[in-house]
Amino acid sequence: MLAEIIGVAFLLAGFFFFAAGTLGLIRFPDVLTRMHATTKCDTLGAGLILVGLMFFSDSVYLMLKLAVIIVFLWIANPTAAHYMARAVYRTEGSDDSAGSD
Repeated sequence: MLAEIIGVAFLLAGFFFFAAGTLGLIRFPDVLTRMHATTKCDTLGAGLILVGLMFFSDSVYLMLKLAVIIVFLWIANPTAAHYMARAVYRTEGSDDSAGSD
């Protein structure tokens, strides 16, 4: 019973961060801030949801699979976002050069 309550708490926290990332995607003005909001919240939200699912799994093998997925998300999601932000920065330039005159 306690494990289910903790699992549900992790799931709800994960859904909250997904909702916050979606709100940031809708409300923030430019590509880099939108990408920042969605990347941070998706990484944390997915991690919390996967940890929450660990509390509902019965086998150790399934828990290891979820742990591997969490590690993959923690590595792949920020790395991909970094390269996308770098590409946007190089194609659009920085805002610092516009205000230096």
